[in-house]
Amino acid sequence: MKTIMKQAEIHRALLRIIHEIIEKNEGSKNLALIGIKRRGDFIAQRLARLIKEHEGRAVPIGALDITLYRDDLQLVSETPIIESTDITFDINRKTIVLVDDVLYTGRTIRAAMEELFNFGRPKAIMLAVLVDRGLRELPIQADFVGKYTPTGRDEIVDVHIHEIDGEDCVLLLNAPRTKRKIKKQRVKKVGSKKRLRVRRRR
Repeated sequence: MKTIMKQAEIHRALLRIIHEIIEKNEGSKNLALIGIKRRGDFIAQRLARLIKEHEGRAVPIGALDITLYRDDLQLVSETPIIESTDITFDINRKTIVLVDDVLYTGRTIRAAMEELFNFGRPKAIMLAVLVDRGLRELPIQADFVGKYTPTGRDEIVDVHIHEIDGEDCVLLLNAPRTKRKIKKQRVKKVGSKKRLRVRRRR
């Protein structure tokens, strides 16, 4: 296990992101933030607070649960937990900044955009993420990134935020190994073949 971001680093990254968002959009007018559940929506709330502190303007904020829009839902979980989507403002002709904790394959963002278009037609969609770990499977890139962290497919980027986990940090973990399970399955198959052979001789 390796800590790649601590509390202070996360705060600095969010500060940098809101300054980049404001600069690219020439202010916060006509801007809205929508976080992708579960941690993306809390990060979006923090960004909204920081924008209000620096611009003196409150921006609309919403949250998306993209579970049912995933194209890899069966691979993620047999019993997915479905939360509520909360968008109470008109997204038409607004610049929407989607917010997520980690950008990986790009499938979560694709699903988020698909769901978002059910609510209207925004002027533009931008993407802000706390961590970009690479290994994209779809042609999707973030406009605003807190930290670039190249990873392997056998690693996990675990984002902890205070609102859910009681602390702010980002950890890099090794994925659990599955070799032992595979070996056990092979042993069972070999054993079943031996039994069949014995029966035939009898």
